[in-house]
Amino acid sequence: MKIIKTIALTGLEGNLIEVQTDITGGIPAFEIVGLPDMSVKESKERIRSAIKNSMIEFPSRKILINLAPADTRKEGTSYDLPIAIGILANLEIINTKNIKNTIFIGELSLDGKINHINGVLPMCIEAQNLGIKRVVLPKANEREATVVTNLDIVGVNNLEELIGYLNGNVQISKVNLDMKNIFSQNNKDLLDFSDVKGQENVKRALEISAAGNHNCLLIGSPGSGKTMLSRRISSILPDLTFEESLEVTKIHSVSGMLNSKVGIITERPFRSPHNTISPISMIGGGKNPKPGEISLAHNGVLFLDELPEFNRNTLEVLRGPLEDRFVTISRLYSKVTYPSNFMLIASMNPCPCGYFGSIEKNCTCSKKMIDKYLSKISGPLLDRIDLHVEVKAVKYQKLNGTKKDETSNEIKIRVNNARKIQQLRYDKLNIFSNAELTPKLIDEFCILNNECKKLLEIAFEKLGLSGRAYSRILKVARTIADLDGKVYIEKNHLAESIQYRCLDRKYGDKF
Repeated sequence: MKIIKTIALTGLEGNLIEVQTDITGGIPAFEIVGLPDMSVKESKERIRSAIKNSMIEFPSRKILINLAPADTRKEGTSYDLPIAIGILANLEIINTKNIKNTIFIGELSLDGKINHINGVLPMCIEAQNLGIKRVVLPKANEREATVVTNLDIVGVNNLEELIGYLNGNVQISKVNLDMKNIFSQNNKDLLDFSDVKGQENVKRALEISAAGNHNCLLIGSPGSGKTMLSRRISSILPDLTFEESLEVTKIHSVSGMLNSKVGIITERPFRSPHNTISPISMIGGGKNPKPGEISLAHNGVLFLDELPEFNRNTLEVLRGPLEDRFVTISRLYSKVTYPSNFMLIASMNPCPCGYFGSIEKNCTCSKKMIDKYLSKISGPLLDRIDLHVEVKAVKYQKLNGTKKDETSNEIKIRVNNARKIQQLRYDKLNIFSNAELTPKLIDEFCILNNECKKLLEIAFEKLGLSGRAYSRILKVARTIADLDGKVYIEKNHLAESIQYRCLDRKYGDKF
């Protein structure tokens, strides 16, 4: 009996699997046990044909494959290669000395070609944690796996090439990624804030959102530029660290959405699902639970355009992940957890016709229509949005003006500086931005002097702010102070933060 090692995935977590192969005499048979699903059972015919087409005679004997531990369900096509290697090792066609401390993963074609598979990066990370020295995988996955250090990554095109490599007859060239060069190519094709005329107050709000990872709601009449501004926030997001990049790449790898020519995600994700999206597509799921839009937006932005047009149930599933920053999906045979630390940017009209409260056009909607339209957004969801920004139509003079607007790169410099301040401040607290502050940490890091306390008290009385606005105002004020390079929150920081809750007063009774 020969034992070949591979890695199985449950969500983003890897588990070591032993592929135990035993070939004996008796009636010819080929059986796989150890809770294999249909895709694993079908591998028998792929393996048989791949070995034959690699000019090797398939044995007419009893072949028994056990996938251990046998009480864990095995899914996917990545078991093809380790099972084939186990059979070849039993037949002494390959040198078994060269398969020690090695992981094999890959799907086989009928002609012996080794095909691309999903989830290679988390598999390699788990292999590294287990002390494995070498991983043999499809050539198409090689760049993705190379980002994991201290692993010998061997990318192979077909079974025949792999046999030659294991027997010392074939040399396989390795890929070396220039990580510095890959990350330096970011943001070259992104939309720029300098393209947008006017709207300085909205640009400022989005800058604060990016600096503190705050959720933001833009509300205004049609054509005011809500969507255009929101789509440009990617150009001012803080640089993605290598650790954050690995987290994002793992999720896209499992989803099968990773560009194999690049091998790693180097820009913060920007996900913009259509308003017809289902709750399962938003949160993730399926028979074998896959990441949803909120996990694909991890360490990036989830943009929901025309927020009230989304199904209310779809919006309600966001409440937990916005608070917890992860999502757990339970199914009959598995329970997986995916990270979902995203920034929610949403836009909406104030009413069905879009002109409620506008001075340019009269609103044609009845109070009942407006109430029904806005009631799709629940109070608890609105409670999780830090900034509410009113977007007004741009005047002709602004559109026709010659004044040069600030570029995204200029804004991004300030955003990066603010994030560095937050990273140093929260270095030992396992949080990375002001938006993640808990009530206890707000008391510690958002200290107000008497003048600020008085201003906040007046704001609550005059503007009719709700209790839920209190912590949001302080978090945003902390970010504004960071952008200003100040250690403590000052009166002007608090005043600016309060203005981003003005919609509580204007629309608060309608939510």
